[in-house]
Amino acid sequence: MPSTSIHASAVVENGAQLGEGVQIGPFCHVSGDARLGGNVKLVSGVTILGATTIGEGTVVYPNAVLGGAPQNNKHKGGRTTLVIGKNCVIRESATMHTGSDTGHGTTTVGDNCMFMAYTHVAHDCVVGDNVTFANNASLSGHCEIGNNVIISGMTAVHQFVRVGHHAFLGGMSAIVGDVIPFGMAVGNRAHLRGLNVVGIKRSGLPRSELLALRHAYKTIFDRDHPITENLETAAREFTGSQAVADVVEFMTSRGKRYFTVPALNGGDDDDDDGED
Repeated sequence: MPSTSIHASAVVENGAQLGEGVQIGPFCHVSGDARLGGNVKLVSGVTILGATTIGEGTVVYPNAVLGGAPQNNKHKGGRTTLVIGKNCVIRESATMHTGSDTGHGTTTVGDNCMFMAYTHVAHDCVVGDNVTFANNASLSGHCEIGNNVIISGMTAVHQFVRVGHHAFLGGMSAIVGDVIPFGMAVGNRAHLRGLNVVGIKRSGLPRSELLALRHAYKTIFDRDHPITENLETAAREFTGSQAVADVVEFMTSRGKRYFTVPALNGGDDDDDDGED
């Protein structure tokens, strides 16, 4: 395993914990309360502030600032944390803030995530594994992002919004309501445009599950009946589908929520191949 290396122009404060093989490039600044796992690489000009933990194998590119104080006027200045998982790629000028002492107290990012240039993760967010943020994608505070989500460029997610696993958020969208697992949301303000079929196929989900999801989607968002009734119907009619169960559980587990729903005129474009 390569030894830890620190460029002569970098500043690593006393107390910082560095794993084996960490590489800290020119003009980086690492807080004394930071923890960098093995083989973390800070390319150059990276700023690590506060109580920030970065998992092994993560690479951070120039001008990224990780662990800044939350942009939350309710925060009282207490010690809060940012925890980033393993094998993430954090590109140029990305920013992530610690939690707030009136919220969770921590911001959490999972493993194997990609954050492209100028992306932002705000205070108290929870981001799952294998999530991709395209350029300028941004989360407000307290958002929850499931595993395998893709957030396209210039898209903003409103505070407290939840996005279910394997969802796709289209570019230049304003996401103001929760997005169901496997959903595809696009627009300002965003509506559901069907299912993220490409992501579902890439995930290896059986075709039977995709077909069940398509039928359940039509059932859940049938405007002829209340959505609570539709959810009960979907739960009853698709008992053999774990994917449908995930959607139903997501929509019923947290009390009254504001959801991203299909537009009145339908307009689904989920790459339907005509097989029902």
